[in-house]
Amino acid sequence: MEKYTTVDSYIADHLDKKDLLNELRYAILQSGLEETIKWGAPSYVYKNKNVVGIGAFKSYVGIWFFQGGLLKDSKKVFVNAQEGKTKAMRQWRFNSIDEIDIELIGQYIKESMVNFDNNVTIKPQKKSDLIVPDDLLDALADDLEALDNFNGFSTSKKREYAEYISSAKREATKLSRIKKIIPMIKDGIGLNDKYRK
Repeated sequence: MEKYTTVDSYIADHLDKKDLLNELRYAILQSGLEETIKWGAPSYVYKNKNVVGIGAFKSYVGIWFFQGGLLKDSKKVFVNAQEGKTKAMRQWRFNSIDEIDIELIGQYIKESMVNFDNNVTIKPQKKSDLIVPDDLLDALADDLEALDNFNGFSTSKKREYAEYISSAKREATKLSRIKKIIPMIKDGIGLNDKYRK
């Protein structure tokens, strides 16, 4: 069951960020979007399409546009919170109410709505075939228990480990990562299990 059933309950659980959240909520609701809770956070939809969401984080409050990669972002306010992983989503971060530009938020929401009306969206990329780096395969071949566990993982867990190793730029980093993950694999732990509920 979701922890929050309403935006009010979400805001009530983040009292230290209440003013920022309420200001962003106000700015978004001016555009006529429908308010809901999705993935445990306030989300706002247009014709059943996710347009924007808000969330309280440890050091800031963020607003994210689900198709923000298509927006012009003339003021350069967006960041890609998952560089290299997402092409569509963009986030805008705030530390004080003074940083919130209600008019600009409204412009970005209208631009998003026009894009949805014209069926202009960034589609998720299809996952490529799983390619396990040779260095990881060699390390797994040296530890049959780890190899057996790795083979039993879901494709997504295998992919997380493979990408973690292949994304290392230096050989030393790659070897350090392999040394770190082999015990995790032996214990049947996925690379990102601690982030999953």
